[in-house]
Order: sequence, then structure tokens, then C-alpha cells
Amino acid sequence: MQLRDFGRTGLRVTPLGLGLAALGRPGYLNLGHGQDFQAGRTPDDLRARTFEVLDAAWAGGIRFLDAARSYGQAEVFLGAWLRERRVPAQAAVLESKWGYTYTAGWQVQAEQHEVKQHSLATLERQWPETEQALGRLPDAYLIHSATLESGVLQDRLVLERLARLRAGGLRVGLSLSGPGQAETLRRALELRVEGEPLFQVVQATWNLLEPSAGAALSEAHEAGWGVVIKEALANGRLTARGPQLPAALAEACRELDSTPDALALAAALQQPFVHTVLSGAASVEQLASNLRAVGLARLPGGLETLAEPPAHYWQTRAGLPWT
Repeated sequence: MQLRDFGRTGLRVTPLGLGLAALGRPGYLNLGHGQDFQAGRTPDDLRARTFEVLDAAWAGGIRFLDAARSYGQAEVFLGAWLRERRVPAQAAVLESKWGYTYTAGWQVQAEQHEVKQHSLATLERQWPETEQALGRLPDAYLIHSATLESGVLQDRLVLERLARLRAGGLRVGLSLSGPGQAETLRRALELRVEGEPLFQVVQATWNLLEPSAGAALSEAHEAGWGVVIKEALANGRLTARGPQLPAALAEACRELDSTPDALALAAALQQPFVHTVLSGAASVEQLASNLRAVGLARLPGGLETLAEPPAHYWQTRAGLPWT
């Protein structure tokens, strides 16, 4: 994969990246996640699986790697892999996120898997934890699932701390979630520190079922931000594991002789505002199928008809079980 500019951040990224949300902890809300780990879900099992997928991603040309404090041991696994594989700091772009704390205690059926807290105390605690786990500074550090409701974009102390991190050379940004992604992003675009934009990176959900943030993401792209797409497969709904593959997607797969996951990722990759799209693969086989997206240069029409009302999409996502 050829490297491309990551907006005006000074970084260069590959079109496809790897997110570790489904690898760093034993439970996740992707459809069929439980069956991916029937051989074992101990920390050692998941560490070995994470290494396998990272090795395959590296061999496939992926050079953008995403984690978060709340992804169980994802940062620890990633840091260990970087050290054991002797990956030079300049060879891969690392992104991580703060604002959620993992609370499941390595249990799949936990009452609560993570707790959201966008406070200065959380930032001050999690920032050094991320650096220690990775063994190096991340290239981009994001507020995890910022929303207007959380109040983080109005928290002067948090914003001042992020500004100091940016002044020290770190690219700071935010990830988005929920039906208000566009409104949250537009508020973030307005924030300035000494006349300069505070944020430089955004990670947002965009997929064929939920494309509503597209216009706001285009504005971020025009402003020079790095734009990362997550959940391009709608947590498995746009894969062969989905309960009912949309007819337009099934027809496009037949026309292009493609798997639905590759086609859905390709649809995200071909949006003009996108710099990199995350694969959330939990196995080498899933990653191999995802990588086919890079070679899909032409997509048939009609896929835009798959879009759902944002409120309906996010309500459905909230009802997905952790397995």
C-alpha cells in the first residue's frame, strides 16, 4: 500500500489501518466475535492472536495502528509487538485514545465493560499509562467518543491540557460516536488555541448504513485534519455474518466477485475525505478478506440506498450483544 499524507499533520499513513478493539479484550460487540475465540480467551491467548494479526497486517502493508486505554490489554500487546518485532518508531503511525476505562475484569458477560469519563483526572491518569504500555509516545492521541453531551469540548481544564500536549509536539484529536457526530465535529473545528486549531485528527463512524457524518468530515479534511474511519463494517452487519445482507450489497458482491466486508471497506476508502479506514479484524483470515478492499477500484451504483436514519442505526448498535 502506498503512503498518503495524513492531512496537514506531517504524518503519512496507509489507506487501510488496523484497530485493536476486538483483539485486546475477550468480549466485544462485533457480530460473531465469540466464535473467533473459541480456542481460548486468556490474556496469553489474546496476546498471541494479536501478534498473529499484527504480523499479517504488517506483511499486508498496513502501517497505521489504533488502540485505546479501554481496549483491555490492546496497548500492552501492541507495545510488546513493536518491541519484539523491532519496529522503528518512524515506520508505523500509532494512534490511541483516552476517556474510557476498561472495567470488565476480563469477563465476557460483565455487567459493564467500560466507563466513560472525560475529566482532567482521567486524562492525567491515562496519558502516562498509554505511553508506558506502548513504550513510546503515540503519534496521535484522541478523546475517546467525544460528544456534546459529555461536556468535554467545554471543559477548559481538559482543553488547556490537550493544548499543552499539542505544544509538545503531539497531534491531538477526537473520536466520535452516536447520531450527533457531525454536530460534535463542527464544534471541535471551532476550537482554537492562540489562533490555531486545537485538534488535528478525527476518527468517526462512516459506513454504508450510517454515512451522516460525511459532510462534516469533508470540512475537517478541508481544514487539514487527518480523517480516520472506524466501524466501516457496522460491527459485522456489513459482513457475511450479518443477519440479513442488504440486497444492494449482495448484488454488488456478485457483480464484483467480492466479499461484503471488502466491498464495504472499499466504499469507505473511496470517500474523498478519507485518509485511512480501520480494519477491525479479529483473525488473520478476516484481515486477508479485508485487505481485498484496497484492490476494488470501481463500485456499482445503488449502495447509497442502504443508509439508515442515524437514530435507528445507533439504536441498533446499542442493542448488539457483547460476545
